[in-house]
Amino acid sequence: MTVDADVNRRQVIYWRLIARLFSREEQGTLEAASLAVTEDIGLPAALLDPSVSIDNIVQRFPDLATEFDGLMTPEKLGAAASGEAGAAASTADEAAASPAEAGRDTAAEVRRAALAAKLLLNVFDTGSGSVSATQLARWQSDAGWLEKALGEEPGSLRRQGGGGAMGGGSGQGMGGTLGELEGDLVSRMKLREVLADPKLAAQLTPSMSLIEQLLRDKSNLSGVALANAKSLIRRFVEEVAAVLRTQVERTAVGKIDRSVPPKRVFRNLDLDRTIWKNLTNWSPDDQKLYVDRLFYRHTAAKTTPSRLIVVVDQSGSMVDSMVNCTILASIFAGLPKVDVHLIAYDTRAIDLTPWVHDPFEVLLRTNLGGGNDGPIAMAMARPKIAEPANTAMVWISDFYEFDRSQPLYDSIVAVQRSGVRFIPVGSVTSSGQNIVNPWFRQRFKDLGTPVVSGHIRKLVFELKNFLA
Repeated sequence: MTVDADVNRRQVIYWRLIARLFSREEQGTLEAASLAVTEDIGLPAALLDPSVSIDNIVQRFPDLATEFDGLMTPEKLGAAASGEAGAAASTADEAAASPAEAGRDTAAEVRRAALAAKLLLNVFDTGSGSVSATQLARWQSDAGWLEKALGEEPGSLRRQGGGGAMGGGSGQGMGGTLGELEGDLVSRMKLREVLADPKLAAQLTPSMSLIEQLLRDKSNLSGVALANAKSLIRRFVEEVAAVLRTQVERTAVGKIDRSVPPKRVFRNLDLDRTIWKNLTNWSPDDQKLYVDRLFYRHTAAKTTPSRLIVVVDQSGSMVDSMVNCTILASIFAGLPKVDVHLIAYDTRAIDLTPWVHDPFEVLLRTNLGGGNDGPIAMAMARPKIAEPANTAMVWISDFYEFDRSQPLYDSIVAVQRSGVRFIPVGSVTSSGQNIVNPWFRQRFKDLGTPVVSGHIRKLVFELKNFLA
């Protein structure tokens, strides 16, 4: 088989994949050609059937399990590309001497393409209409095989896509897509029935889309279903909190406060300075340095009791921000000498400060949906300002108001002029997308307080900079 023939065979497989993803109707010519290619390279015809799961394939053909594992990692793809380039660069004499050798690498690529196409078709062709628990479980299993093909643990990319700020490896960028697909499937099934079954509920992967569904439907859940919903929300909160806590710890903050005497403990002992300052006490006779004074390093960072007022838009379009900022507020509330207040609003406002240390409890008390009425939230937030110069107000919203843009903006100007550091933030997401009403965006810029980028790392930096 020549190199050109293998390239054509691989193109047939990819064209068939694209055709099936954009239209569920079979294209007779492509189907027949793909079947011929599949059988010719020794692979089962079941690879072309979207209704056959990967589990079913490897159960019937166990040897394929090792081929699927790591199939799409950079290492294997790079090796294949190198081999293909080498085959294409072979001289005519080499090809004549060993014709089978010249096309070996591209033939392997045809096989790899057929296996990859099976994974992609099963995961990305999710159809339409209602979804059963069995269909969801099968999709999750197939998605797990795709994650393994990308060199990741099953479920890991879907958690990365939903949690915010995780990612990397060969599947970078794939996590968000898989998470969205799973969320779509969950939204199309009878979630309450799944939650009522502990076995099925345990198979759900916590993601932003799933958490949104749970938060919207929590008032309709009870018993086992409610307990499973709470368990999923808590798992997701803990996963996101672990990532955000790391980002808070890594962000540089503060200067050494030399007005605070250094703590006289061994770990703060400045050995070099102690020796230098006591050199006059060196005894040549005894060959000893007599120390009459110890010196210690300053390690105390200057801290000022600070009040942080976080106002979060909890309307339907802001669920990602609500989850991220609720968790972030709890982390800052755990820092010494930081007084954190949390308010959520849509057409009503609710003071969540009593539960700010527990984002799980906060989320259970939110009611996602409705519109935006910022002036109501501002009326609740302004009385919390005791010392304006020592207060930061973080307002997270897309700022699409119910025809009350000017009243909200006027109150924001008044708050800022009083000395409060006002930080407007677009929808806070792990991807960094920043959706803001252009009317507000321009006015915040003119006011000298431009909207902070939607990436949560930027918000972490701004908050720690204020608290420094």
